[in-house]
Amino acid sequence: MTTPSTFSRPFDAVLCDLDNVIRFYDTAPLAELERAAGLAEGTTMDVAYAPEVDLPLLLGRITTEEWVDSIASGLSGRVPQAYARRLATALADAPFRADDAVVALLRRVRRHMTLVLVTNATLDLERDLGSMGLADLADHVVSSARVGVAKPDREIYEIAVRRAGTVAGRCLFVDDRLENVEAATALGMTGVHYREPADLRKALGFVFGAEDDAVAHV
Repeated sequence: MTTPSTFSRPFDAVLCDLDNVIRFYDTAPLAELERAAGLAEGTTMDVAYAPEVDLPLLLGRITTEEWVDSIASGLSGRVPQAYARRLATALADAPFRADDAVVALLRRVRRHMTLVLVTNATLDLERDLGSMGLADLADHVVSSARVGVAKPDREIYEIAVRRAGTVAGRCLFVDDRLENVEAATALGMTGVHYREPADLRKALGFVFGAEDDAVAHV
């Protein structure tokens, strides 16, 4: 539950991506397996994230295990089938972590306005958030696998805006993919193409500046 701000603000809600903003994967073990097989680093991800392989997972139409099957099938002919499955599994099981600096910034933001996670994710998202201690990070979570539509489709943004309880013009949208940011700004949102925590801090400086001023006058 957000609390009213004591300062003028340009936004009523922050709509934030998850992967490569809050959550980061360690794919070093996968890269090592690829090198051992004589494959170029990134080969497995190229197969896994091709739209025909990845989109059914992100729309909640297949399970992660079925996605692994699809990746292994796509790698067939390049490596033995057993090794293809090992590569696919290494990607699906890649360890991940939350960026503590970004999490801290977002928790501060949520004290002043609604926070909505808007993410192209799998049916495992809720479990993953819990494992990172982030089940309570946002007021709402809009997962592509749950709503059946993925960024940059207009509909997922409209769902997120409704969940935020405001209008697009009063939303700040944060994402590491430029095409997703451009889709949001086309709807009237203010967009942040995320590369590092400083991008988020700059966009939300009015929040942190007001907090710092309040502390200074206590």
